[in-house]
Amino acid sequence: MIQLQIPEGQFEGYIFDCDGTLADTMPVHYLAWVQAFKDYQTPFDFTEDKFYSLGGVATSRIVAILNKEYGTNYDYEKIAHHKEEVFMKMLTSVDPIKPVCDFARQAVTNGKPVSVASGGFPNIVRYTLKLIQMDGIFKENIVTPDMVQHGKPAPDMFLRAAKMMGVAPEKCLVFEDAVPGIEGAKAAGMQVVVIPSRQK
Repeated sequence: MIQLQIPEGQFEGYIFDCDGTLADTMPVHYLAWVQAFKDYQTPFDFTEDKFYSLGGVATSRIVAILNKEYGTNYDYEKIAHHKEEVFMKMLTSVDPIKPVCDFARQAVTNGKPVSVASGGFPNIVRYTLKLIQMDGIFKENIVTPDMVQHGKPAPDMFLRAAKMMGVAPEKCLVFEDAVPGIEGAKAAGMQVVVIPSRQK
């Protein structure tokens, strides 16, 4: 069981990444990527370390990054959507990351606004939140890359979440598991609680 290291301060709103922070979905996402790249016969050497280094990056942008690294020109939207289809088939059940979910529930009980800032497709994020029974906690306070000009590691998603909650950025506390998200939150002037990506 992970122990949350909550920094001192008067926080008025809380922002949570979804995959690897609220939901233990990262291993399934990795397997879905491997299968999608295999289906498209790409030359990408997509290791687990590489995958975790890109945690929080928008799904379609991951293919664009690999295209650049390998000098290829795969249709990143097509592969990204195929990967999400594979993921949906694989994701029959998922475990919540309990300490983080409990913190979010307690924040709502205490009258504090909460939101999600995730690099995933909106339908996948909502489906994941439903599986871990957190959809009623966050309701419509969900920010995804299609809602901003720049995804993680830019600060845009976190600033959008803060505005959505009506909270000043410096009064927000972010829960994140991956470097791009941590960098984005800090760039937005927010403090971060780091969640270990690999739960098992």
